[in-house]
Amino acid sequence: MPANTNTNNLIDLAEPAFDATIAKGITFIDLWASWCGPCRMFAPTFSAAATRHPDITFAKVDTEREQSLAGFLGVQAIPTLMVFKDGVLVFQQAGVMPASALDDLANQARALDISKARAQRKAG
Repeated sequence: MPANTNTNNLIDLAEPAFDATIAKGITFIDLWASWCGPCRMFAPTFSAAATRHPDITFAKVDTEREQSLAGFLGVQAIPTLMVFKDGVLVFQQAGVMPASALDDLANQARALDISKARAQRKAG
C-alpha cells in the first residue's frame, strides 16, 4: 500500500471555524507567524506529521491574521503547539518539536480517555 500523501487534514484555521474544528476528534494546532524563523523551520515537520496521521486534523493559525484567536488562546510565544481532543485542550507547548515527538503525541492523544479529563476538570 502506498504511503498516504493526502493532506486534506492540514487546514488554515480562522476564528469563525475554531469551535467547530476542535469539537470532535483530535486537532493539532500550530500557532505561527511568517516573520518567525523557528515557525518556518517547524512548518515542514508539522505538514509531514499531517501526512503520517490522516485521522487527526492539523490546523495552522497565523497569529498575525488571527490576533484575537491567539489572544483568546493565551499564546505568549510562537511557535506554539496546542492539541485538543473532543473540544478539550490536552497539550500545549511553545517551541519547535521534532517529528518523533509529534508522532508520540499523536499516539498519546489517541489513547487518552477524554471522559476522565472532563471529570477532572469539573471536579477541580
